[in-house]
Amino acid sequence: MIKKTNLAVLLALLFAASILISGCASGQDAAGKDTPGEEPYKIGAVLDISGKASSLGMPERDTLLMLADQLNASGGINGHPVDLIILDNKSDETEAVLAVKTLIEKDVLAVLGCSSSGPSMAMIDTVQKEKVPMISLAAASSIVEPVKDRQWVFKTAQSDIVTVNKIIGYLKEQGITKVAFLYMNNAYGDGGKKAFAAAARENGIEVVAEEKFDASDKDMTPQLTRVKASPAQAAVVWAIPPSASILTRNFRDIGLSIPLIHSHGVGNQKFIDLAQDAADGVILPIGKLTVADQIPDSDPQKKVLEGYINDYSKKYNAPPNSFGGYAWDAFNLLVSAIEKAGPDRAAIRDQLEKTRGFIGVSGVFNMSPQDHNGLDEDSMVLVQIQDGKWKLLE
Repeated sequence: MIKKTNLAVLLALLFAASILISGCASGQDAAGKDTPGEEPYKIGAVLDISGKASSLGMPERDTLLMLADQLNASGGINGHPVDLIILDNKSDETEAVLAVKTLIEKDVLAVLGCSSSGPSMAMIDTVQKEKVPMISLAAASSIVEPVKDRQWVFKTAQSDIVTVNKIIGYLKEQGITKVAFLYMNNAYGDGGKKAFAAAARENGIEVVAEEKFDASDKDMTPQLTRVKASPAQAAVVWAIPPSASILTRNFRDIGLSIPLIHSHGVGNQKFIDLAQDAADGVILPIGKLTVADQIPDSDPQKKVLEGYINDYSKKYNAPPNSFGGYAWDAFNLLVSAIEKAGPDRAAIRDQLEKTRGFIGVSGVFNMSPQDHNGLDEDSMVLVQIQDGKWKLLE
């Protein structure tokens, strides 16, 4: 009898335990309320990991992987682990569209990317149609403008006009009224050209030479020779490595001595590595990350910048760059939105649009229904490359 009774008790205990385990697996507590922690939140990313824009996509990929690991180690989003799915668009617009469609089929809550403007632009129709929030890491203003046609699209890199206004301010301070403008023959270059031309007209600056080149070009000497023959007092370039580095070497090789001003598209070490000594003297507006040790302690971004530099350097044994910073901002903006909205795409979109005072790597973000970038000129500083290092000019 005693043995039978003990067996009955044991079976009852096992049955009760199985019910308890079943309740936990279904995401409910003892009171029958939903509890977080079981269902992963899927986040997608489409990055230029290979191809001509890989110098942008690789640090972005590494940053996202680091952040996802950190987040999951600390308990995820409201207890839910994050399932980060990263796809390579190979710096190609068609590949970007295929990748974002794949991610949407996997029911991701939002998409981060792309690294460059062309592939980012290519994905817009898809995310708009499917009503999936997208945070681009690229610069072209047209990625988020006009906002009425980009309701589901946001971005973290400073827009063309922010960068242009920083350059225009420098030109005016130096008394420069005639410039040459050289740009990549793609969405990024076209966006920069449009924004610079408008701002130059408004500020009494004349573009006396305008030259374009392809991202795959290996020699820009013909374009620069025409610039040298013009009355240009400075040259402004809108490009990314490797073509930006090649142009910079060509610029020095033909003996051009006027100021060479680049966009923030060259804000990584690869630009300097490829341009070598020719990079010295280049001036550009850029986010504060590259000169974090040179900005005052009172700057609201200082702590965030130092934290990112420390985490990234410790994990990858190399310093981060501005492109990785765009990914840091996008990931953390999205996490913040999901924390408030839960796993609802429309609610996430609405929360992103309400972002105010978010201190990121690229600046302090203040988004609105009229502004899906949320950065102004205070997010950038002017730097000059000296002895292969970034030096604050302001």
